Amino acid sequence: MDVEPSTAIRQAEVTACKRMIERVQDRFGVWPERLAADTGYGSAEMLAWLVHERDIHPHIPVFDKSARRDGTFARADFRYDLGDDSYVCPAGNRLRPRNRNFTQSRGDVGQDGFIRYRARQQDCAGCDLRQRCTPNVPARKVTRSIHEGARDLARDIASTDAYVTSRRQRKKVEMLFAHLKRILKLDRLRLRGPNGAKDEFLLAATAQNLRKMAKLIPMPAQMAPA
Repeated sequence: MDVEPSTAIRQAEVTACKRMIERVQDRFGVWPERLAADTGYGSAEMLAWLVHERDIHPHIPVFDKSARRDGTFARADFRYDLGDDSYVCPAGNRLRPRNRNFTQSRGDVGQDGFIRYRARQQDCAGCDLRQRCTPNVPARKVTRSIHEGARDLARDIASTDAYVTSRRQRKKVEMLFAHLKRILKLDRLRLRGPNGAKDEFLLAATAQNLRKMAKLIPMPAQMAPA
């Protein structure tokens, strides 16, 4: 239904995806219910845009680097308390954005869009689980994105049968890309510049759709010779 060339940069690909969704909605009045994509589209900002601005269910793996390889507790081991806006550690202590009151109000959200939840040093100092939690710093810190609600929704969807179906269907889309390279010889571009790439992608996608339409339309019955 649409095609948009982009450079091989994750942010550029995400921007192209947004443009195609918007154009399909504006031109054809088609409002997708779900979007299946790989982890490159699973950033917090992209998931929030899909969920809150377009009401599209993200069938996308969440881009998350909170897992740890040193054997210490990861963020998933901390339970978030929505009513109290705090995290509860495996030992039962709470991590909050602020552990003391300041004279001047300070924002909790950092420039990267994350909120830092910090434990109190006295809680971590006498904790039996400290070596498994924060062995190198006085107190543990956990980050939470301002778009964590959309990320949680994507995680919940990833555990459903519909997500498994979307993964199978996404492979069919990947086959279209392989078809463009192998059959339509789009393994490299012949035209120069962004406009040339746009024209070449549009012509290739048009040819691909025409081939598919030719297979869907039944051939007229031929009259037998008299």
